[in-house]
Parts: sequence; C-alpha cells; structure tokens
Amino acid sequence: MSLRKMTIKKLMEKKKLKEKIVALTAYDYSMAKLVDECGIDFILVGDSLSMVMLGNENTLAVTVDEMIHHTKAVSRGVSNALIVGDMPFLSYKVDMKDAIYNAGRFIQEGGAEAVKVEGGSEVCPLIKKLIRADIQVMGHVGLTPQAIYEFGGFMVQGKTINAAKQIITDVLNLQKAGVFSIVLESIPWQLARIITDLLDIPTIGIGAGPYCDGQILVLHDMLGIFTEFKPKFLKYFGNIGAAIKEAINGYKQEVKGEKYPTQEYSYDIQEDEFKKIQEWVDSADLEKEADQAMKEL
Repeated sequence: MSLRKMTIKKLMEKKKLKEKIVALTAYDYSMAKLVDECGIDFILVGDSLSMVMLGNENTLAVTVDEMIHHTKAVSRGVSNALIVGDMPFLSYKVDMKDAIYNAGRFIQEGGAEAVKVEGGSEVCPLIKKLIRADIQVMGHVGLTPQAIYEFGGFMVQGKTINAAKQIITDVLNLQKAGVFSIVLESIPWQLARIITDLLDIPTIGIGAGPYCDGQILVLHDMLGIFTEFKPKFLKYFGNIGAAIKEAINGYKQEVKGEKYPTQEYSYDIQEDEFKKIQEWVDSADLEKEADQAMKEL
C-alpha cells in the first residue's frame, strides 16, 4: 500500500486537525489517474456520470451495472485516493437484502472502499446493516438529486426553520448510524457551518459554502467540459472543453488539408524489402493468392 494512501481513518483525522479535505468525481481510468496524481483525498464515482458521461437528463437513469463498470475503471487508475462508489436510484431504498448485495458489488467488483447513499433518518437502518456487513458508508443530505422530482428541480434546501431542523436531525442520526462523513449539497452556508460544528465526522460541501470540512465538485463541471447548466456554486477552474474543441478542429483541418500525417509520423520499411514487396504485388495474381489463403484456413 502506498504511504500516501488515503483511508477513512485518515480522512476523519483531517477534521480534528482542521485540514481541508479535497475531493472530485471521476468516471474512467485516464481521468481518475490524473486526479489521483494531483493528491486529491477521495474520488467519488458519482451517479452524475448519468448526465456527464451517458447523456441522460438526470441521475435517475443510471443502473448499478453501469456504476460498477465505471467504478472498476476508476479503481484501476487510482493508487492513493480513497474511492467511494455512489449507489444509484432504486439500488438501496427498496429492498434491504438487495441494497446490501448492491453495495457489496461496489466493493468486491468495483474496487471501491466505501459507498455513498442519499437520504436522512430514513436510511439509517440500512446504514447500520451495511456497516455490520463491513461496508463503510458516506451520507448525503440537502439537495439529493435522486429525489429531484420531489423537490421540483435542483433547488437549494434548508432555507426555512422547519427544513433546517429536518436536515440537522438527519445529520445527527446519520452520524449515530455510523457514516464516516456526510456530503452537504446546495444548502445555505450558515446551516452548513452549524452542521460542521455539530458533527464529529467530516462534512463535504458542494454548494454549501466555505465552512465545510471539505469540498467536492463534478470533474467535468469544474473543467468546463460539461456546460449544460451552471449552478451558482460552480467555478470553472479550466476551459478544457474549449481546448478539446480547438484540438479536434486543428486535427480536422490538417487531415483535410493533407498536412497530417506527414512521413515524420509514418512508419518506414527498408528499401530492399520494399522492392521485394512491390515486385510480388506487380507479378502475383493477388485474387488467386487471397482465395488460396482462405482455402488453407
């Protein structure tokens, strides 16, 4: 195991030491490897891949098998970051036995070290059972995208006294149930600050202001690759989407203008060997040679 390998214990210690936790999503080997090489603390294989990788309208369409497929790819590219698999819609709130089995697949097949589930007090019985099955769990409250139809859209949560009370109650119950951290999504910064001070486990913010113990963003969002919509909390840390388009257009123009590939980018053959090949092509009955090769198969 790498000396830099992030573990759940190390992640929880960061809160005590007041060291900020830095997290990102990733969905494939190449991008996960780049993220890991930058020393990111944990990588979430998020169900956001439903939109940014598969082109769906929301997170509800992605399946367990698709999530496992991408988690496998990410795990192959990561040596140091903690890998968390995001349990998708209908994979854990319907049947307890199926939920444990699905979560176990993220660990056993996908190579994840923990799973994330959305929801408050209602998922605590499941969380306890997952932990008893040696599956570590990250919580997620506030705007939970799998409940998007209930919320009526991607709307900020916890803006009223009753809503704030419910979220605070939920995070306390999630902590008691045994989650090692909680994602706080799209809630007012004041509420996130209260929750962060209340809990002994790390809070990971996404649209929850500066006072959480850590932050996470969707990789394709912060790089400017996925630009279908831009929530208030999102900052572009690169314009990679535009750079990719520029590179593709450059390639297109060079191919069309016969500037690429030149011999510089081509393989060569020794002159005497080439002469033999050319003589054979010029003298042989190529159709007959091909037919004979097929007969010999």
